[in-house]
Amino acid sequence: MSTQTPTLTDRLSRPIHDLRVSVTDRCNFRCVYCMPKDVFDKQYKFLPRKELLSFEEIERVVKAFAEQGVTKIRLTGGEPLVRTDLEHLIEKVAAVEGIRDVSLTTNASLMTLKRARSLKDAGLKRVNVSLDAMDDETFMKVNDVGVSVQTVLDGIEAAAAVSFDAIKINMVVKKGLNDHSVLPMARFFHGTGQILRFIEFMDVGNVNAWDLSHVLTVSQIAELINAELPIEPVEANYRGEVAKRWQYKDGGGEIGIISSVSQPFCGDCSRARLSAIGGLYTCLFATDGHDLRALLRDEDPAKSSDEALREKIRAIWSVREDRYSETRSQVSVIRPKVEMSFIGG
Repeated sequence: MSTQTPTLTDRLSRPIHDLRVSVTDRCNFRCVYCMPKDVFDKQYKFLPRKELLSFEEIERVVKAFAEQGVTKIRLTGGEPLVRTDLEHLIEKVAAVEGIRDVSLTTNASLMTLKRARSLKDAGLKRVNVSLDAMDDETFMKVNDVGVSVQTVLDGIEAAAAVSFDAIKINMVVKKGLNDHSVLPMARFFHGTGQILRFIEFMDVGNVNAWDLSHVLTVSQIAELINAELPIEPVEANYRGEVAKRWQYKDGGGEIGIISSVSQPFCGDCSRARLSAIGGLYTCLFATDGHDLRALLRDEDPAKSSDEALREKIRAIWSVREDRYSETRSQVSVIRPKVEMSFIGG
């Protein structure tokens, strides 16, 4: 008989099903919409290793969330593949009772065939790869460290070679930067079996110089693709799926478009985010997090117990009311938001 407690819900009756875990604040890219060089330069002080949650601490948090209804874990960063021995964490997380899916978001520049195989053997099921253009000039302008498109394609090929359950390609579309790459990306991944997902340029964090005029909307993206490669809408796989789905009418697979700016989906949001130092965030656009690391490391056994951890999570999620994307136009005072590189996407 299972001892798993009923799924925890917030004040808007949204259940918690997904936990995104940032394993590092470091990244080998300096993407202009996430970690621009003028902020994350050579003098930028990244977190010392001792401040990061250990794999054992992350495992404890995952167990506590699984007991509240979480079934899916996504490992993010920064770039998670820069974290040493990531496979050990995947093994621990995949073994947690109730966790049915462990996935990874990566830029794939460090993904070799050997690494892909070890990640899969550890229990990783799915991979999301960030790729924002098909031509080197644009892509290097985005990643700002001179990494070529072919480097990422080689990483995708390595992942495909070990047959993960799914490989999705994520493209953040910023008008005036890489919107001319939408069709080349669609052409390239059409028929590959890999799902290309376009993401509206979002106002995450404070350093990406976001402006509504830079957003190419879901409707505009769909119209652009449909004009050359006809598509039709497809029903969501499950309630709360972030991407609106389309399939090619010629059988060439499907695409997704994540529309958190033009068509917010806060009403079905079931995701929490854990930063690399143990901050729990209940919204991608949150200003403040809740410190779980202090509890995990408290020397008083009663204060750091598994039950204390579960109770803190219940207390945080049960009062959650976040719906930033639905209310951004009504916000009169702009408050600083946590950077995407700190809590992942």
